[in-house]
Amino acid sequence: MPDAAVPARGALDRVALALATVLGAGYSPVAPGTAGSVVALAILWLVPFSRAALVGWLVAVTVAGTLAAHRAERLLGVKDPGAIVIDEVAGMTLSVLALPRTPAVLLTAFVLFRLFDVVKPFPARASQRLGGGVGVMIDDLIAGAYALAVVAALRRIAGWP
Repeated sequence: MPDAAVPARGALDRVALALATVLGAGYSPVAPGTAGSVVALAILWLVPFSRAALVGWLVAVTVAGTLAAHRAERLLGVKDPGAIVIDEVAGMTLSVLALPRTPAVLLTAFVLFRLFDVVKPFPARASQRLGGGVGVMIDDLIAGAYALAVVAALRRIAGWP
């Protein structure tokens, strides 16, 4: 039985919910995880991150997202609610971290990330037992790592630029 939701009381609660839901993308009535991933895809395509800046972005999203997800879980009263999609932003970022952000790489990484996020290969499913924001974030980071490995292998085999 889920815990009872706690009403958002202050600015910090509202900021945590905004961050955890990626400014409301997580409230999408259809496939909120995919909606969060699409937002990440747009950011990764539109923002000209250097490699170092992309690593910084991943670290910032992961740390802030873990804290926000922890607080949002309590506010929403559900363990890993679908509305929390900041984990998709972190996972999508990891899926292209060491790769050029070409349209082919981004779209392939997006499809593979969504697949691995849904299927939850080892140890992603087991990692969800971790509590709070860490439990919310870790399975998507694992899915992102799997997607990164597959896209890197595909690029090597297919000779993508």
